[in-house]
Amino acid sequence: MQIQVNTDHNINGGEKLAAYVTTELESSLSRFDRWLTRVEVHFSDDAAGRAEAEDMRCVIEARPAGAQPVAVTHHAGSVDDAYNGAAMKLEKVLDTKYARAHDHKGADSIRHMPAPPEDLN
Repeated sequence: MQIQVNTDHNINGGEKLAAYVTTELESSLSRFDRWLTRVEVHFSDDAAGRAEAEDMRCVIEARPAGAQPVAVTHHAGSVDDAYNGAAMKLEKVLDTKYARAHDHKGADSIRHMPAPPEDLN
């Protein structure tokens, strides 16, 4: 899974922010590795330098192989809060889309279990 972090010119952080986000996403999305090919993270300052309101936005787009991309957005007062909110939303969306299809109440679903042995005597 490839992770790409983009910021607008109003966001400070650079390499340190990119390294933090990459490490966190690799850890939190590791169970979805077999489905995801790329994850893009976009940070922007919606207030655009205005002093009265600080509105940081984080958009995370996950691109599964052979399927439509999944995107989530979170607005907050800081870059960290915006990222954390978007990351939690993405985990919920991916969990709904992929994990529940292959797991049932914490175990493999019957569709993905091996066949029972022929001789049960």
